[in-house]
Amino acid sequence: MTDDHPLVHHVELWVDDLALAEQQWGPVLTALGCAPFQKWENGRSWRKGGSYVVIEQSPALRPGGHDRMRAGVNHLALRAPALAHSPSLRSVALSVGWQERTDTGQALHLVDGQGFELELVYDEGAAA
Repeated sequence: MTDDHPLVHHVELWVDDLALAEQQWGPVLTALGCAPFQKWENGRSWRKGGSYVVIEQSPALRPGGHDRMRAGVNHLALRAPALAHSPSLRSVALSVGWQERTDTGQALHLVDGQGFELELVYDEGAAA
C-alpha cells in the first residue's frame, strides 16, 4: 500500500466534550505532522497522507463517557518514529492536559481528559 492508500481510511472518536478534545488532540496531531482537515459544528478532523482522525460530539451520543476497559476500542496507536520519544512531543501533550500512562521503550502511552488512550509508537523494530 502506498501512503495515499493506507489500510486505515479514518478513525472517528465520539467524545463528550468537543472543546476539550480539540484542545488536547489538536496540538498532538499537529506535532505528529497532521493538518487540520475538516471542521463542522459537532466535529473536527486532522489528516496525514491518506488517513485522518475525527473527533466528534455527536447529537446521537449516548451518555456514560468513554471507558477503554469496556468492550470496544481500547486505544489508538499511531506511528511516530522520531517524535514520540522526543521531549518536545511529550511536552506538547502534557501541556494541553494529557497524562503519561507509561513509556515502554517502544511507545509512549498517553491518556486524555476523557479517558482515550493514545499510543505513539516510535520503535517498531523492537516489537517485531
